[in-house]
Amino acid sequence: MDSFPAYFPLTGRVVVIAGSGDAAEAKARLFQGSPATVIRLDGTEAHLPSAYAGAILAFIASPDETFVRAAASAARAARVLVNVVDRPEFCDFNTPAVIDRGEVVAAVGTGGSAPVLATMLRNDIEAQVPEGTGRVAALLRKFQAEVRETLPILHERRAFLRDAVTGEAAEAARAGDMDRAAQLFREALSRGSARKGGVRFVAGQGPVDLLTLRAVRALGAADVLVLDGDADPEVVRMARRDVEHVDAGQIDADRLVQLAREGRQIVRLITEAADPALIDALNEAQVAVEILPIAR
Repeated sequence: MDSFPAYFPLTGRVVVIAGSGDAAEAKARLFQGSPATVIRLDGTEAHLPSAYAGAILAFIASPDETFVRAAASAARAARVLVNVVDRPEFCDFNTPAVIDRGEVVAAVGTGGSAPVLATMLRNDIEAQVPEGTGRVAALLRKFQAEVRETLPILHERRAFLRDAVTGEAAEAARAGDMDRAAQLFREALSRGSARKGGVRFVAGQGPVDLLTLRAVRALGAADVLVLDGDADPEVVRMARRDVEHVDAGQIDADRLVQLAREGRQIVRLITEAADPALIDALNEAQVAVEILPIAR
C-alpha cells in the first residue's frame, strides 16, 4: 500500500479552494451537500497564510505556476494539507474517485498516477452500491450505543449486524422510510442474536482470483480464521484484519464445535483436501458445514 486512505470528518470544518476554472469548480462540487464550509480564494488573497487559517484541506487549481507555488506555500505555512490539481509532486494528499452515498463513502485512489483508471473503477463500484445505502448506515449509527449495550459480546454483535444490513429494517431504510426502519430494527434487536455458528472450508492455496464470490464473502464474515501455514497470503488478506487467526495445528474438532455453538463464524482455510474425519465430527455435532472450492 503506497498511500494510506483516510476520511476527514467535515462537520464544522473549513475547506479552501484556491484558483478558478474547470478544475477548481470540479473540486468545489466534491463538497456540495457536505457540512463543510467551503472558502473560495483567487488572486493575491490566495498567497496569504491568514486566508487558510482554520482550514483542514486546501485544493489549488490554476495553470499559473507562480500562483500555484505561492498558494501552496501559504497554505502550508498555515499548517493546512495541500492538493494541487495535476501536480502530484506538490501534493500532501491525492484526491480519489469518490462514491458518495451520504454516510457511506467509498473511494478509489491511484496515488495520483492514473486518475482515469480510478474513475473507471469508481463507476464499476458505484453500480454495486445502492442509492439508499447511506440511510442504512445512518440507521446503524442511530442504534450503535444500544446495540453495544444489548449485545456486549463481539461475535454476537457482529452476527446481529450482518443480518441487520440485509434484513427488513435495512430494506425500509433504503426505501427512505426511516420511522419504519427504526421500528423494525428495535424489534430485531429485542430478539437478539440467535444466529448459529458454522464452519466453512475455503481453498487457501491460491491464487486469490480463483476464489468464488461466496468464498470471499465467507472470509469477510469470519470471526475465526483457522489456517494452514502454507496458505496463500493474498487469500488470507481477504479476511477482515481483526479476525482471530488460529494455526490449524493448534485446534481440534471439539474446539471448533465449541466455537460454532457460541455463534462464531469459522473459516477453515485449507491447502489440501478437507479432512473427512473432521467433517464427520462436525456433522455429528450438528454444526453447519460448507465446503467452498476454488472456481474452475
